[in-house]
Amino acid sequence: VITVPAYFNDSQRQATKDAGKIAGLDVMRIINEPTAAALAYGMKEADGKVVVVFDLGGGTFDVSILEINGGVFEVKSTNGDTLLGGEDFDEALLRHLMAEFKAESGIDLSNDMLAMQRLREASEKAKRELDGLGQTDVNLPFITADASGPKHLNIKITKAKFEALVKDLVERTIQPCRDCLRDAKLDKGEVDEVLLVGGQTRMPMVQDKVEEFFAKKPNRGVNPDEVVAMGAAIQGGVLRGDVRDIVLLDVNPLSLGIETLGGIMTVLIPRNTTIPTKQTQEFTTAADNQSQVQIKVLQGERKMATDNKLLGQFDLVGIPPSRKGQPKIEVAFDIDADGIMNVSAKDKATGKEQNIVIRSSGGLSESDIEAMIRDAEANAEADKQRQELVEAKNEADRLTYEAERNLSEHADKIEDELKGKVEAAIADVKEVMETEDLEGIKAKVEALQQTVLEIGNAIYGEAPGAGGDDQTQEAEYKDKDSDEEPKKEEKK
Repeated sequence: VITVPAYFNDSQRQATKDAGKIAGLDVMRIINEPTAAALAYGMKEADGKVVVVFDLGGGTFDVSILEINGGVFEVKSTNGDTLLGGEDFDEALLRHLMAEFKAESGIDLSNDMLAMQRLREASEKAKRELDGLGQTDVNLPFITADASGPKHLNIKITKAKFEALVKDLVERTIQPCRDCLRDAKLDKGEVDEVLLVGGQTRMPMVQDKVEEFFAKKPNRGVNPDEVVAMGAAIQGGVLRGDVRDIVLLDVNPLSLGIETLGGIMTVLIPRNTTIPTKQTQEFTTAADNQSQVQIKVLQGERKMATDNKLLGQFDLVGIPPSRKGQPKIEVAFDIDADGIMNVSAKDKATGKEQNIVIRSSGGLSESDIEAMIRDAEANAEADKQRQELVEAKNEADRLTYEAERNLSEHADKIEDELKGKVEAAIADVKEVMETEDLEGIKAKVEALQQTVLEIGNAIYGEAPGAGGDDQTQEAEYKDKDSDEEPKKEEKK
C-alpha cells in the first residue's frame, strides 16, 4: 500500500504505482495521505468524530476533513496548497543567511553551488533546532574565499527572527482550512480533533496557529512522521483480511456535469461528493425534429460551459423526429471506488444508449483544481448574471414556441384582434432576445404570458354551456386537463 498527496491525479497515481512495480513491489492500493493518517488515528479512538488532518510536509500542504462512524472513514472535503511546504521554510532562512553574509563580507554565495549546498543543509538543521531552542548558531567555516583569504560564516539566529521570516508562510495555511470547512459545511466548533501530520508541524508557531484557528489544541497522540505509514499498514491489513470493519470513502475534487442549452454547465455530481456515487437526470431536445444530441462532459465550478474543463464528448443518435421538448434523454454519471467515471445517455423511447469512460480528475493537478476554484469564486457574480440571462432567453424561446403553437392550433377560435395582439407580443419577445437586457427580456416575457392567457379565455369562453353552470364547469375542467397534459410532459 502506497500513500500519495490528496490531490494527486490519475497519471501521478499511476506513475507512483509503476515506480513501485519497477522496485519489485506488488502495489495493491494507492490511498491518500490524510485518509491514511485519520485511519491510524481512528484505530485507537472512539467513533463518531469529525477529524481535521493538517498535513504540512516537505513540499506540499494538504488539509482534509473526515468523519469516522462505525468503521467508515468518510472524506467530507479536501483542500491545500501545492506550492507550500517545509522546503519553503528552509528557503526563507537560506535567503536570510545569504543576505547577512553578503552584508558582512560583500560576497554573494548564490553562484557558488557547493557553498549553497552547505548553506541549505545548515538552514534545515537550524530550522529543526529552533523547534526546541530559543536561538542557534549557523557556523560554516571556509564557506568561500576571496583575494584576502578564506571566509567563514558564523551567524546567530533567534527563534523570534526565524518566526518573523516565515510568518507569511504560516499564514498561508489558514485560508485552505477555511475553504475546507466551508466545503464540508461545518463550523470550527463541530471539529472534534485536529491531527498534525508532516515534519513541519513540529514547529511551535505552526502548532500555535492551528490552535488559534480551530480554538482547540491539536492532537499530539500521533507521530507526525509515522502516522501516514501506520495508516498504510492498516489498509494493508484490511486488504489481507487481518483488519475488519473498516471502509474508506473518498470524494471527487471538482463538480461534474454536462453542457445544456445556452452554453450552461448543468451539474450532476457536485464538488466534494462522496464516491462511489451515481446520479441521473432527464434532459430533452432544443429544436423540432432533432435526431441527435451531443453530450459534453465537463469538470469545474463555473456556470458557463466554456469556462470549465471539457473531459470528453459523445453523440446520441437515432432520436425519432418529434417536437422539441418531447424526447426524454436520461444522462447518468457513475463514479466507482477507483475514481473511474462512466457517463451514459439513453433515449427512453427507443432504448438507444451511448456512453464514455473517463478517468477521475481529468488529468488535473492540485494547482489546476485550486486555480479553477479561485476562478469560480472570483467570477461568481458575473457567472450568475450570465446564467440568469441564458435562462431568461431559454424561457422566452419556450414561451414563444408555445404561443405560436396555440395560435396555429386554435386559429378558428381566436379573433383577429387578439391574434394580432399575441403576434405583436411574440415579435417583441423575439426582438428583445437579441439583446443582453435581462430586465427587458423578463418584462416582455411577462407581457407575453399575460397575452397568452387571453387565448385560453377565448378558447374556453366558447366552450358549450347549454347544460347549466355545473355542466359547463365540468366540461371546462375536462378540456383543460386534456389540453394541458401535453404541456406538462413537454416541460419534463
